[in-house]
Amino acid sequence: MKTLFSIIYLFVFLLFTNGLTAQVSIFDKQQAFNPEFYPNYGNDIRTAAGTPGPKYWQNNANYKINATLDDSNHSITGNVLITYKNNSPQSLPFLWLQADQNIYSLQSRGVAQTTIAGGRWANQNFNGGYNISSVSIIRSRKESKADYYISDTRLQIQLPQPLKANGDSIQIKIDFSFSIPEYGTDRLGRIETKNGWIYEVAQWYPRMCVFDNVLGWNTLPYLGQGEFYLEYGNFEYNITAPENEIIVGSGELQNPNEVLTPVQISRLKEARRSDQTVTIRDVSEVDNASTKQATKNKTWKFRCHNARDVAWAASRAFVWDAARINLPNNKTALAMSVYPVETAADTAWQRSTEYVKGAIEHYSKQWYPYTYPVAVNVAGRVGGMEYPGIVFCSLRAVKKSLWGVTSHELGHNWFPMIVGSNERKYAWMDEGFNTFINSIANTAFNNGEYGNDTTSRYIPAKQYFSDSTESIFNLPDVNTPKNWGINSYSKPGMGLEILREEILGPERFDNAFRYYINSWAFKHPTPWDFFHAIENYSGETLDWFWRGWFINNWKFDACVSGVQYVNSDSSKGALITVELLQMMPMPLTVKITTVGGQAQVVKLPVEVWHHGGKWTFKVNTTEKITSVVIDPDKRLPDINEANNTWIGR
Repeated sequence: MKTLFSIIYLFVFLLFTNGLTAQVSIFDKQQAFNPEFYPNYGNDIRTAAGTPGPKYWQNNANYKINATLDDSNHSITGNVLITYKNNSPQSLPFLWLQADQNIYSLQSRGVAQTTIAGGRWANQNFNGGYNISSVSIIRSRKESKADYYISDTRLQIQLPQPLKANGDSIQIKIDFSFSIPEYGTDRLGRIETKNGWIYEVAQWYPRMCVFDNVLGWNTLPYLGQGEFYLEYGNFEYNITAPENEIIVGSGELQNPNEVLTPVQISRLKEARRSDQTVTIRDVSEVDNASTKQATKNKTWKFRCHNARDVAWAASRAFVWDAARINLPNNKTALAMSVYPVETAADTAWQRSTEYVKGAIEHYSKQWYPYTYPVAVNVAGRVGGMEYPGIVFCSLRAVKKSLWGVTSHELGHNWFPMIVGSNERKYAWMDEGFNTFINSIANTAFNNGEYGNDTTSRYIPAKQYFSDSTESIFNLPDVNTPKNWGINSYSKPGMGLEILREEILGPERFDNAFRYYINSWAFKHPTPWDFFHAIENYSGETLDWFWRGWFINNWKFDACVSGVQYVNSDSSKGALITVELLQMMPMPLTVKITTVGGQAQVVKLPVEVWHHGGKWTFKVNTTEKITSVVIDPDKRLPDINEANNTWIGR
């Protein structure tokens, strides 16, 4: 009898819920909407409006560099003169510099923390690093040997007198040399082609660490996965190399008449006026035997203003082409590509300059004008890496993959080259933001040639919120390898897409994002500055979103948990109950369809969850409901789509 009663009870329950299965919610409204979110109140350095305050400061570093490439033993010898200005309100008794080449020493922390399996950041048993032969300081035109020591990828200089606050400056001179690895943690390196080696040279000179009002000196060691945090300044750098090497770099070449042929100079002049790609050095010229012999050296001189870094590439194997970039306010820049003859095909690198031009024109119009005179794409060993005005992309990339890596690396000229966030701590503030703007550029380029299809977010949500995933709010080097791409690129990128498409709307989000970019161009924002900026401009309190998506790893799972007719009469309307089963709240779109084919869409703001994890709302109907569907276009990151639909009987 008891068994029969249980069966009848189960039948009645299933009939009443139309097949819905009871599930236990873990949603906690007090935690999700906790009013205490920001760790500090705004001040006169960083305001609560998400902007630099009236007393915001940052230090400045200008560089003059001379270096020589020896392509017989693959080495660089050079010196750097740094003029460092202390704009902070406190004196500095010592200075810290980055010595990132030391990651390639077999005694480095980067090598020590590399797993036995190796991976992308392993330097493949290359024993390198800096040879620092001299460090000196110059004050009042007097040069003296510096008291310094090197700790892994950091170099500290003790000053005989503190560098005074509010504008005092000092010069640092360092002589250095190093060997160029074939594989340099996918940031730099060299590769041999049939016409010679391609060198991609970066992290090549000692650079100032950032001193800020957040941490003081930012001295996290370079371990490979975490990228860079750098001061802004002006650069003049000269590269001496065998005369058959073609060199491209950040900024603009200052002495074309000394290093280029009259034909190359004429073609570059034509390219500056052309929306179509113009060949500067073609395949036949690369194959010409006279270009392969070097009897003397040439010095290429470059200048780059208001940048945080410079990089360059050299090869006697380069095919070279260029075209004009059209920027806002009738300004122009020059798109250039260099690549070996092996990749000179119209399905590959012959379209590179078109991609450079298209990407930069889009990002400049959509977000903020491009700030450098030249943008260079280099085909080489490096899979994809960005520096001001120059990017390194895999010579094996073709078609859509070449567009994708080119657009992505050039997108970094906005994050973090223009908006100078701390990549070594917050990779998602450059990789994730860049992934987001890439998705919009994909749709815009060449009438959607490589456009993104509108697809369900359910499948990636299951991957992003699996039990083994971690919070986005992690040091890059702390992320496990399988979560690196999710937490640095795709998940923060999707978060901004959701914020734009589902929460704020494109117009309001885009304006808020531009407000953030313009506020922090060539400055150093923190995550809290970003959160403040978007909230203040959009007029929305979004702490629930930042807390759930970026800081925690909260899952989103909404379901339809009940449908009842008013007074059991379908003509009097229906009461629909939706429920949150996980911790992440979201606004909901609910589509209701009746037996006669009538459909209506109800938009529920996130505030309905202020009352708890369950919400009931009324819809006016005159006939029976055949279905209720949460998120009918599958645009929310729901981890369980099976409970999103109620089917009437």
